Amino acid sequence: MPARGLRRRPRQIAASVATYAAAVVVGAFAIVPLYWMVVTSLKPQAEVRTAEPVFWPSEVTFARYADVVERGFFTYLTNSLIVAGTVTVLGVAFAAFAGYALARFDLSVKRYLLLLVLATQMFPVVVLLIPLFTVMRNLGLLDSYIGLIVTYLSFSTPLAVWILRGFFQGIPAELEDAALVDGCTRFMALTRIVLPLAGPGLAACAIFVFIGAWNEFLFALTFISQDSMRTLPVALQAFTGRSGIDFGAVMAFSTLFTLPAVVFFLFVHKRLSTGMVSGAVKG
Repeated sequence: MPARGLRRRPRQIAASVATYAAAVVVGAFAIVPLYWMVVTSLKPQAEVRTAEPVFWPSEVTFARYADVVERGFFTYLTNSLIVAGTVTVLGVAFAAFAGYALARFDLSVKRYLLLLVLATQMFPVVVLLIPLFTVMRNLGLLDSYIGLIVTYLSFSTPLAVWILRGFFQGIPAELEDAALVDGCTRFMALTRIVLPLAGPGLAACAIFVFIGAWNEFLFALTFISQDSMRTLPVALQAFTGRSGIDFGAVMAFSTLFTLPAVVFFLFVHKRLSTGMVSGAVKG
């Protein structure tokens, strides 16, 4: 036994080293682009366009951030927050009720509804751009938040429904039965028992819906023509022109653009845990 344990120990050490090395590589793959974005936004103009890479600026400058703010960043930020926040709240709410119905109720058309939900994810966005533009124009929803919100909901909600359906199926139905026996209605059992236990799924869907609406560019560019109503992805293209691209300003804008998404993720990441239902029912 001791000899066998000694033979296993080098293998365990090698496996641990390989695991940590892979983690470092993956971490660097994710962090280095963010680091380069922030550093480039702080470099003097001469070091931005140099052929030799400069990993740390010789002189830190925040002038580009002031320029980005002066060019209406907070207006575009407000527009994006209104659209993405509304889409997140409505999308998760709709998906929660629809996913619960598909997970718990024995509907005769459940199979067709599930196929319909998946079918909505099969169409490329570009194919639906012109038809949706025509619909929004006929409804008078161009240059409005409502047009963008309805469009984003039509793409994000179906997949959120599919995700939450899986989470609801993983919650023991005995918990709801016990609540119903104690006098709760179906709605009370959903809001007081099921939804708190489905916290990780709700958080995952919220992140998915928010990031999708936050980064969307094509529909926002097509449906919004007023500069005062543009979202951040559309406003970012203003830094590219015929005379060239101001890479430093683009990186400064991108840094500020990324911060709200990071803050939102940090706000909901605590709900992204598993095993909340484990041990809830004995036997």
